[in-house]
Amino acid sequence: MKLLRYGAIGAEKPGLLDDQGLLRDLSGHVTDISGETLGDESLAKLRAIDPTTLPIVDGEQRIGTCVGDIGKFLCIGLNYSDHAAETGAAIPEHPILFFKANSAIVGAYDDVVMPRGSTHTDWEVELGVVIGKTAKYVSKADALDHVAGYCIVNDVSERHFQTNLTGQWTKGKSCDTFGPTGPWLVTRDEVEDVQNLDMALDVNGKRMQTGSTATMIFTVAEIIEHLSGLMTLHPGDVITTGTPPGVAMGMKPEPVYLKKGDTMELTIQGLGQQRQTVDEDA
Repeated sequence: MKLLRYGAIGAEKPGLLDDQGLLRDLSGHVTDISGETLGDESLAKLRAIDPTTLPIVDGEQRIGTCVGDIGKFLCIGLNYSDHAAETGAAIPEHPILFFKANSAIVGAYDDVVMPRGSTHTDWEVELGVVIGKTAKYVSKADALDHVAGYCIVNDVSERHFQTNLTGQWTKGKSCDTFGPTGPWLVTRDEVEDVQNLDMALDVNGKRMQTGSTATMIFTVAEIIEHLSGLMTLHPGDVITTGTPPGVAMGMKPEPVYLKKGDTMELTIQGLGQQRQTVDEDA
């Protein structure tokens, strides 16, 4: 299934994208696509619904984040061997963890707004993992059973804030709008091999990132095993799992960062497409 949320910010409704690409309303069955509706039993009930019996949503609609009321937004850094190489970073011994503030989370087509003083805003196409079942001390063998589904995340990053404002990466990762998530939550049964998905990101129509989840240093299952040994993962938590090469920070001889009016288009095989226009805070 491809689950999504549509409507104005703060008033999103649950929806389903059918096999013909039509948006259908799920409001008669669930109040939202959120932690309480992401368990296997709940998803099985939604899967059993004949999509043709659901109302078609007419007209152009804003697509919100594919998961509402996200609990934790956990991020893994330097998790692609080819991205680590382009930045000159050593391969980490354990997954590098940082957090993105929930106030950064926006829809897949919402504007990305650079904060005041930003000069180094960068892009990162990433695979997002949405937890569907509580995970605590989970083994790698069982880890994927705790996943509700997958989505695209743009881990937008202000590199000067991230590396020069004394502190942790969170400062450059948590600016408002720096976490476009969606457009859909694709349930795990529709993703045959999460470690073999093609990924790409274009800026102003020019291909900047080309990669595959096959080059992850730590697999999705290994990440869940590691994180669940540190903290309980709850339904509705989102883990974003790192980016392939091609970010601005890795450009030679000089990086070219985002500016007002730029557009980013992101795709991950089977998970849809994002598109954002860059604006700047007044």
